Amino acid sequence: MEQQKKSYTTSWRTGEITIDGHLDEAAWRSVEWGGDFIGHQPEYLAAPSQETKFKILYDAKFLYIGIRAFDSEPEKIVKRMSRRDGFDGDWVEINIDSYNDKRSAFSFTSSVSGVKGDEFVSNNGENWDSTWDPIWYLKTSIDNEGWIAELKIPLSQLRFADQEEHIWGIQLTRRFFRNEERSTWQPIDPNAPGWVHLFGELRGIKGIKPQKQLEILPYVLTSAELYPKEPENPFRESGRELEANVGVDAKIGLTSDITLDLTINPDFGQVEADPSQVNLGAFELFFREQRPFFLEGSNILDFGTSGGINNLFYSRRIGRRPQGFLTDDDIANTQIPGQTRLLGAAKITGKNAKGFSWGLLESITRREYADVQDTLSNFRREPVEPLTNYLAARFQQDLDGGKTVFGAIATNVNRFNNRVNGMELLHDNAQSAGVDLDHNFRDRKYGFSLKFSASKVSGTPGAIYRTQTEFQRSFQRADNSYKEVDSTRTSLVGTASAITFGKRSGNWRWTLGSNYRSPELELDDIGFLRNTDNVNNWIWTQYRINRITNFFRDQRYRLYAEQNMDFGGVTTSSTVDFNMGVQFLNFWRLNSGFSFDGNRVSNADLRGGPSIIYPGGTNWWYWIGTNDQRMFRFSFNNWYYWGDQDFIRNWGINFNITARPFDALTISLSPSYSRSRNDLQYVEDLSLPDASRYILGTVEQNTYSASLRINYNITPDLTLEFWGQPFIASGLYSDYKRVTESNAEQYQNRFTSFSSEELFFDPVENEFVVSEHNRDDQYRFSNPDFNRVDLRSNFVMRWEYIPGSVVFFVWAKNGTVFDQERNSSLDRLVPRFWDLEGTNTFLIKYTYRFVL
Repeated sequence: MEQQKKSYTTSWRTGEITIDGHLDEAAWRSVEWGGDFIGHQPEYLAAPSQETKFKILYDAKFLYIGIRAFDSEPEKIVKRMSRRDGFDGDWVEINIDSYNDKRSAFSFTSSVSGVKGDEFVSNNGENWDSTWDPIWYLKTSIDNEGWIAELKIPLSQLRFADQEEHIWGIQLTRRFFRNEERSTWQPIDPNAPGWVHLFGELRGIKGIKPQKQLEILPYVLTSAELYPKEPENPFRESGRELEANVGVDAKIGLTSDITLDLTINPDFGQVEADPSQVNLGAFELFFREQRPFFLEGSNILDFGTSGGINNLFYSRRIGRRPQGFLTDDDIANTQIPGQTRLLGAAKITGKNAKGFSWGLLESITRREYADVQDTLSNFRREPVEPLTNYLAARFQQDLDGGKTVFGAIATNVNRFNNRVNGMELLHDNAQSAGVDLDHNFRDRKYGFSLKFSASKVSGTPGAIYRTQTEFQRSFQRADNSYKEVDSTRTSLVGTASAITFGKRSGNWRWTLGSNYRSPELELDDIGFLRNTDNVNNWIWTQYRINRITNFFRDQRYRLYAEQNMDFGGVTTSSTVDFNMGVQFLNFWRLNSGFSFDGNRVSNADLRGGPSIIYPGGTNWWYWIGTNDQRMFRFSFNNWYYWGDQDFIRNWGINFNITARPFDALTISLSPSYSRSRNDLQYVEDLSLPDASRYILGTVEQNTYSASLRINYNITPDLTLEFWGQPFIASGLYSDYKRVTESNAEQYQNRFTSFSSEELFFDPVENEFVVSEHNRDDQYRFSNPDFNRVDLRSNFVMRWEYIPGSVVFFVWAKNGTVFDQERNSSLDRLVPRFWDLEGTNTFLIKYTYRFVL
């Protein structure tokens, strides 16, 4: 049941206000206090433990907010420090729907320690984008009545229509940390279908004009990269590279509704490295975007095709590692750039008073060259990445206060390709487009969504042949009865769609869904496509109890079931999953779940060969976490997977240990260990005169890692951050076998193991030699054993010396050691960290934000 909307009336600031954390100026006395906060969590509509009040004033340039958080025991107020957007300790927050569109809001969070948090809220509260970093001002203070937060928010950081009088949606939230309690000004049921449309109202704003934002952020950077000297390689013989660079970012308000973000010659040197992983599967791993320009407002261009991480736009495609390769026989040494340089990018976003929102991103990456020394000691440059233009555009239209939203997206990649060094296998052009509709009815209690998208790629016959035969499609599979390779094609068109319907509010919710991705779908030029050739049907239901009972503060129980098929009608997988999560009265948490998998059919694991059937299996996991309020806390995660026929076993543990010796310092250590055995791990495929051979093996894999993170806040605006990850992975193979009948009904008929008479190891060539029974000819495959030791780390000092202007000092270290010894014991591998020289990078980056 929706509560009656509350209203607060503000007024024009009539005197000076100094942002100092004290509401003692006469100007504050010109408006009344707002208050009467009510419980939100853990008990909806319960009386909060402590009272909260607020006042709001405005003038032609700023919005002023004063919040008084009463506390009967002020000495117990939790003043934890954190990075920006850390949201730790006691805090208060205001959400402002200045568009008054019932779907989006600007969120400003003030911790008692003075740390700022800010997020752009979209999709009626489903998306909270913490990469949005506006300029605003905050001071806090503690007294014998509790604590105060005093905020000054420039109107240029908000978006609103040009009209004489405004009504904005607002919500205020307080976190009372000791009791892990949240109270709100406007009562909103935690089981309500949405957030922003239920806000209270801010009235009384008159005579203000939308501000045309203009911010220029130039940077100057110097860097030094140190690495092991390679005397025989002229490109790395010095062991160091020194560089200086300049660039600029800008945020320009073209109109009151439209903002242009620009970056010219950007640098992302302070970005944290990706965590180490080992991929023995057929499909690409997904890594999240970490570059600030692409992170901010990234939800605007989000358009999932159908399930999981598949998306029409994946910004990490922009600036990826050069895709060309060199095959000339005369090459002695090469140096290939680690990434493609981004020349510039522009992003236009906006939303008008009629609920029409849009986003447009345009970026250009430069042509990249490899430096080559040939065998005669001559030097030349070879192109390895073409000049490329990336474009993505998205719009959405809200109707009926956001109850109905429809939209569309289009992307385009255009390569100016000279088609050498493997670049003839890249698409010359790639386009995708999609439309979507989301509709809520019965007071948003129920809803459905529809999506349809299509892709087209064009290029040389070689490029399109490569696309057809990639593991995501495998048109060349001998048992593929519904697709075949056409080596003359110069384009490929694919489609995807999704439909969902369900109950979106209340303690009990459920959703039915169905989606597909056609075999021809290709998104990887500017999107992310894990796999294709899939029809997926699923059902999900959840029951929540978000009130305190005899044993728990809150509870949730979920059931999920799905079935997948390919376009030939073959069931490729089926799963039933149950999971639950509870918080105990002592604030500990327990999450656990189990699932049952039926037989799985993979069309990709034999890398273009026939599909292969794997037995099903059972998975069980649990996670336990202690009270997050404590200065020392930990969590423990454990999982098991048992494959039918005992063909696979997986087991792993992960710890997270976090300590806060004092409010400004956080130390977190996350060690993990996993062990797996897979009897049907793909090794290699070989084309022989009589037939192809698909080699499998039993792999025993052990993975050890530990992520250490240390954050120290000298002040809310001056932080020291360290992240480091040592990583060890080993895989030892045995019991090699060849596929005989990959789709046989009986498991043991799908392969034949090599006998000791058929297989022997050639240590000189590091290869296995196979002489099959009753055959005179032989064939070979490479030794797949591996031991890998990685160390990745970076140290960042970040000082925001004035709002929006930052100095960075960064030290990053990365290194890898790889070998194929059969000895994978820790006492042999751990000392490799001391042998690991790696690369050390030092940089200083200075930015200054001009607000005009």
